[in-house]
Amino acid sequence: MLAGLDDEQRSAVTAPAGPVCILAGAGTGKTRAITHRIAHRALSGQIAARHVLAVTFTARAAAEMRARLVTLGVDGVQARTFHAAALRQVRYFAPRLLRGRAMPELVDSKARLVTLAAARGGLRADRTVARDLAGEIEWAKSSLVEPGEYEIAAAKSARDTPFEAAKVAQVYAAYEEIKRGNGVIDFEDLLRAAVWAVEEHPDVADQVHSQYRHFVVDEYQDVNPLQQRLLEAWLGGRSDLTVVGDASQTIYSFTGASSTHLIDFPRRHRDATVIRLVRDYRSTPQVVGFANAIIRQARGAEARLRLELVGQRPPGPEPDINVLPDEPAEAAAVAKRCAALIGDGTPPREIAVLFRTNAQSEAYEGALAEAGVPYVVQGAERFFERPEVRQAMVALRAAVRSTPPETELPDAVTMALEAVGWRPNEPPPGGAVRERWEALSALAGLADEIGGTLEEFCGELARRAAVQHAPTVEGVTLASLHSAKGLEWDAVFLVGLAEGTLPTMYAKTPEALEEERRLLYVGITRARQWLWLSYASARSPGGRQRRPSRFLPAAQRVEEVGRRAGPVNPAARRRAVNLSCRVCGTALLSGPERKLGRCASCPSDIDEELFDRLREWRVRVAMDQRVPPYVVFTDATLTALAERKPIRTEQLVDIAGIGPRKIGLYGEAVLALVNGAAVDDLVMPEADEKNPASGP
Repeated sequence: MLAGLDDEQRSAVTAPAGPVCILAGAGTGKTRAITHRIAHRALSGQIAARHVLAVTFTARAAAEMRARLVTLGVDGVQARTFHAAALRQVRYFAPRLLRGRAMPELVDSKARLVTLAAARGGLRADRTVARDLAGEIEWAKSSLVEPGEYEIAAAKSARDTPFEAAKVAQVYAAYEEIKRGNGVIDFEDLLRAAVWAVEEHPDVADQVHSQYRHFVVDEYQDVNPLQQRLLEAWLGGRSDLTVVGDASQTIYSFTGASSTHLIDFPRRHRDATVIRLVRDYRSTPQVVGFANAIIRQARGAEARLRLELVGQRPPGPEPDINVLPDEPAEAAAVAKRCAALIGDGTPPREIAVLFRTNAQSEAYEGALAEAGVPYVVQGAERFFERPEVRQAMVALRAAVRSTPPETELPDAVTMALEAVGWRPNEPPPGGAVRERWEALSALAGLADEIGGTLEEFCGELARRAAVQHAPTVEGVTLASLHSAKGLEWDAVFLVGLAEGTLPTMYAKTPEALEEERRLLYVGITRARQWLWLSYASARSPGGRQRRPSRFLPAAQRVEEVGRRAGPVNPAARRRAVNLSCRVCGTALLSGPERKLGRCASCPSDIDEELFDRLREWRVRVAMDQRVPPYVVFTDATLTALAERKPIRTEQLVDIAGIGPRKIGLYGEAVLALVNGAAVDDLVMPEADEKNPASGP
């Protein structure tokens, strides 16, 4: 159970019972750590598997957790989402709680009821408006805010409301009335019902507390106040709780999620064990270094818990930062690069194009289709709800009765899908037609994975449809940064990185801007090998110029200076983008690190004797020119010289802070010192009459 774990993962697995907080960075093996922790405790007799409730945020993540535990030899652990766990409990206790009344129907969408509620208030709600209003209602209910409290709560949280807060509160109140009148409940009501059952019914609380004694909560930074209230009800004052999270991946505050529970965990649990997982097994050191540089600039409460990741994979290519003239050109460049990657052997399913808003998808759909590259739009429509998939499942069930028993499953599935127009070796051109073909291809591909008879295959499809466990479709993934959370690809394209898009123009508070930074960080950490970042100087050809995202490193500032002062030297741009640590290969983004040519955390190979001679020489030059020593060279530049020991003028140019003027003034002396000259042997440079050491 402990084999193959690193030291930090092993500490997480073997931590004693009680409150445990695992701060797990992207790609650090958190699922491995928590499943091994549960299995280790169960197999060593510390706990019984049936007494464990592990909670996560997606049905797929819960299913993966259960599967891993079974592989580790542990069965019976309840691994569910908050909503699935609440639904199970409410249904179980319904006869007792409702005294014979039927449990209300659970609505899976607020849209229809919200539209009716808006009409009562004189608002005409189209699909977009209804969605925005539903989002506000979900935020309020998840934050334990009642209709009468909404106005004040929205003001305190600086909500960007779709209408004035009083109107939204009116719609919220009408929504609750219509819902009660129709005898239905929503997902937030479900969680509230589970809380009410435990908090207000001692017999229910006793049974729940007897059943569940050990708790694990994944993605704890995404817990909202209502979910935290339910967790506390389940705990009932007990402390055998393990939480796992990463404050730097807090990107859902607009839904009511709050990293406060994770940040304050050690304070609320004074005896808590805190473990940090920082070894990144997902991404190359170059991607990891870039992610670290982005999040290192973060401010606010979440920044107190940020983790400095350490890449564990072999070195890879530097992040590729690109500036395109306009958005159509940006989309075309991305499509061209995707096609090249696929041509070089990268499977399309291992490539993703990530953007801030779903509205950006259309340009990339068109560009990829034009380039003949298959694609899949993540989150646009659930896989098993696609019309062609539903039609195919009907055809498969019908084929159970007509297919000879001796037919191999892949052949039986292919024949059934051919009946609905799919041809296995005849992919159509790109676009929507190709997307439908790829969906059915993914369905056919499951036949090899699942095995068994056609009837068993149909049963497994029904089970997967119930939990939305969709197969991987062969195509480049187009997804918003929010929907990409928890996923990873070999190659990731982060596009539209311009001010007003990322950060969005609606991010007006320091807290909102920091969440936008974390969103970019999440996008970067989805990449295993290749990372492309780009922005368009204008939305449309010849359009108004705009600035790159403030979160991008100095490479984009080179471009901005070029627009003001003339053409950009291509070599200068390459140096700005590609400068990497000479020790570990990580991309260098901060000024001091770029000057040193290495990460601040990497070991120094400084020549102390050379550094002392350089410093003595600098003092004499400064005194002779009547300027402070740092005007000649900064300490960081002296350190870089003593570490890198340049022996030619061209090598001096590679050290940030040494430009043509300083090479002219001091280059000969510096090279002589590096070659062993004594300070007394050097002739001090003559002072410039006006400003002896000005310039770069």
